[in-house]
Amino acid sequence: MRVWGLPKWGEEARALALAVPLIALLIVSFAAPIGLLLARAVYDPTIGEALPLTAQALDRSTGANVPDDAVFAALVADLRQDQANGTAFELAKALNARLPGARSQVLKTVRLVASGADASRQALIDALPFWGERRTWATVRGGVHGLTSFYLLSALDLRWTDDGAIGAAPPEEAVFLRVFARTFFIAAVVTLATLALGFPLAWLIANASPRWSMVLLALVLLPFWTSIIVRTAAWTVLLQKYGLINDALVWLGVARDHFDLMYSRIGLVLAMTHIQLPFTLLPIFSVMRSIQPSQLRAAYSLGARPMTVFLRVYLPQVLPGVMAGCLLTFILCLGYFITPALIGGASDQLISNFIAGYVNVDLNWEMAAALSFVLLVSTLALYFAFARFLGLDRFKLV
Repeated sequence: MRVWGLPKWGEEARALALAVPLIALLIVSFAAPIGLLLARAVYDPTIGEALPLTAQALDRSTGANVPDDAVFAALVADLRQDQANGTAFELAKALNARLPGARSQVLKTVRLVASGADASRQALIDALPFWGERRTWATVRGGVHGLTSFYLLSALDLRWTDDGAIGAAPPEEAVFLRVFARTFFIAAVVTLATLALGFPLAWLIANASPRWSMVLLALVLLPFWTSIIVRTAAWTVLLQKYGLINDALVWLGVARDHFDLMYSRIGLVLAMTHIQLPFTLLPIFSVMRSIQPSQLRAAYSLGARPMTVFLRVYLPQVLPGVMAGCLLTFILCLGYFITPALIGGASDQLISNFIAGYVNVDLNWEMAAALSFVLLVSTLALYFAFARFLGLDRFKLV
């Protein structure tokens, strides 16, 4: 609706001005924090700030092996300054993230330098062979500059080799691709389980009488009245070895003994399916409710069989709701944290649990940012591929 007296461009400027506060709020409270976090996946100035003289000396030196005396002299000067500034521990921690075992070696070197002992190149190598290894200096060279690809490569189980090429990480360190595969597999299983349960239930609600439809829909929405933590805690009670589910299975004769459902993948899938069921069901129900029964009766009157009517008339109209519900459930499952932490076993932790561990326990924000970046890119790629092949314009959430 045009405002009288304002040209068209004036109306657009007025509408944009009204949206500016909301846009600014989204940038400050949502986009900027996420951008700053993801930037830490490729930017880590800790080593470069702790070893400025060493960085300059390395730029002047040649070769990829153990550097000359000038670099070692710069290293000793930097370590003395770090000891005085109280930043030696941060340097040791940053190097240890890139090279396991480096923390203790760096702290020993700091104590050696502070004691006034001989800190020449050969003396350091004799006292701590760590500084005579090619891999050590390859790690230092890769860390003295702020921009780094180390964490993103680590999130993909890759690393820079001593020869300057990208290679696979050692088997004992290659864990993240398995965790990503596990996360996507569990998300897919939960999505299929919610579809198998939600589709017939949505049909029942859409075709029931108005009274029963309201009752069934209220039961579906009932879990939303409690938080996800409460629902997960309830499942920890139900899934105990002598809990209600095991007792019911034994009483019905389905099982002779109690199962270990707690801290298992089966228990995790059951809990996640219960929590995600409404997210898959509601888009399907909203589409089913809009389908006119007269279309099905017309197909029957023309001689179509029930399966033909379902596949040729009913399912194509329901498919947009199915796609929207499944995509919503799948993406939400990729970010699950509470339920795997409380119900899943050690081999069932998802990528979000690793991200939380790096943030809260290891205080390694760079690795957490790298894993978050890979998860975000994977999710966006999946979404756009889904939209490209199945048609984004067909999605219906309500």
